[in-house]
Amino acid sequence: MDKINEIAYFSAGAGGIAGEGNLEVALLLQCVKPALRREGGNTQLATWTASTPLCLWRGLRSTIQMALSRSVEVTVPADPAGDGDRDKIRLRQLGYKQELKRGLSVLSNFAFSFSIISVMAGVTTTYSTGLRYGGPVSMTLGWLVVSAFNGCMALSMAEICSAYPTSGGLYYWSAKLAGNDWAPFASWITGWFNITGQWAATTSVDFALAQLVQVIVLLSTGGANGGGYMASNYVVLAIYGAMLVIHGAINSLPIQCLSWFGQLGAFWNAAGVFVLVALIPAVATERASVEFIFTHFNTENGMGIRDKAYILLIGLLMSQYAMAGYDTSAHMTEETKNADWSGPIGIVTSVALSTVFGWIYIVSLTSAVTDIPYLLSPDNDAGGNAVAQAFYTTFHRRYGSGLGGILCLGVVAVAVFLCGLACITSNSRMAYAFSRDGAMPFSKVWHRVNKQEVPINAVWLSVVVAFIMALTSLGSQVAFQAMVSIATIGLCISYALPIFFRVTTARGSFVPGPFHLGKYGIVVGWAAVLWVAAVTVLFSLPVAYPVAEETFNYTPVAVGGVLLLTVGAWALRARFWFQGPITNTNDGPL
Repeated sequence: MDKINEIAYFSAGAGGIAGEGNLEVALLLQCVKPALRREGGNTQLATWTASTPLCLWRGLRSTIQMALSRSVEVTVPADPAGDGDRDKIRLRQLGYKQELKRGLSVLSNFAFSFSIISVMAGVTTTYSTGLRYGGPVSMTLGWLVVSAFNGCMALSMAEICSAYPTSGGLYYWSAKLAGNDWAPFASWITGWFNITGQWAATTSVDFALAQLVQVIVLLSTGGANGGGYMASNYVVLAIYGAMLVIHGAINSLPIQCLSWFGQLGAFWNAAGVFVLVALIPAVATERASVEFIFTHFNTENGMGIRDKAYILLIGLLMSQYAMAGYDTSAHMTEETKNADWSGPIGIVTSVALSTVFGWIYIVSLTSAVTDIPYLLSPDNDAGGNAVAQAFYTTFHRRYGSGLGGILCLGVVAVAVFLCGLACITSNSRMAYAFSRDGAMPFSKVWHRVNKQEVPINAVWLSVVVAFIMALTSLGSQVAFQAMVSIATIGLCISYALPIFFRVTTARGSFVPGPFHLGKYGIVVGWAAVLWVAAVTVLFSLPVAYPVAEETFNYTPVAVGGVLLLTVGAWALRARFWFQGPITNTNDGPL
């Protein structure tokens, strides 16, 4: 066995910063620290130049790269071919040959997950929910609680990803950890919940983008109260379809090009949050007090619910929806260099940085909230979109025009667009891996890669499925919301299953990779599993009283439907032929 140096565990104390990176981090601090200062009790913008976003990105990039620069020794298998391609050897040991082009760095891997989490997209599109159920306290403090438990999930997933760095990710992990008797069934259930959740997530993100475009057009043409253009459901669906096609076209490009878009997404989410965090409080003529931001509890939700504990629990769902999608780093491992380390780092750092960026974004947004009922009213200028109305009102009060608020919405829209782009990337890699193991209808079709080593058929499958899922919006908005709720529940369940097997059936047999939690792995894993169990219950609770057809929470029906179809397909047919992950080197079961 040879010894090679691997990058050290990423943490806040990962060593000093020196050289050129030190200068970039210094520039970052110089840009951020003076951006907001307190003068006369008011928050004012002090410095922001055209070069500030670039400095922010360069400083952030250097911080990540240099925190990963220290080395520890890790024992890995020798390279019998002598070509130094350790990733290819490890993948072959896991049963697969290298078919995708391996060209992503640790930064690019992180960028895809960070772009999919996209706190600007997640928080903006669900802010109304948090504002209605509990208000500021359920968002500012609830975000920290939810992030802590998602941190446990991320750490547990990262540990397993380090041991099994394959594009299949979660369903492959379940097969390896559930034991021989349960491996095929565990893999089947995990895989279908994961891919269904991913398709629903893409639907949710791109449909939210289409609705955001509609709100931008509405405000740009005078607003809902000024004769502005309100697009019909068919127009919104057409915008949605156009976005999906664009995302499919970009995802058809070689991985080198896609890597650039991934890094652009990370940059835009980081710099965009900094811009909005500095700009909104600085422009606002009326700002909420610190006490309001961190302690105000809103019970006037118009949904007939008065119990504060119940309201607070429902309010946590905003944060959980926004903090999802970090399994993308696992699905990109077969295209990532040093995958057994870079993949786990991508998972952990994307959640850690999203926690920070999301929290300061929520605090900044909430500082501009002065009239909760009006922001939630469908009769406001933005047609009921709370964040859009907050942006519009903030600039209109200061300058007599809401143009600045519309431009801020444009910043968010670009973030949502890049989030949807990364969603298709993750969907296609999961579909590629799942079909490689024969789990999907017409698997041979979806498993194919083109000359650029891109799973092109899986890309367009993801586009078509996402469009079909959105067709429910033309009939019933309630049915559509129930369907997209699978994005959160489905993903959470698929995250929890391999972790559950890790802390139970594989507790004594699990062999960790370079990234591991040591003796804390079991405790962290159980915290993650119990959190998912709690979230599944929360998402199934009624959100209004008395319960009526138009307010009934169909989430348990939708999730139960997926479970019934998956288990039914297994019992009737799949159990006779699906053996779990199979090798594509000798076509045998692993």
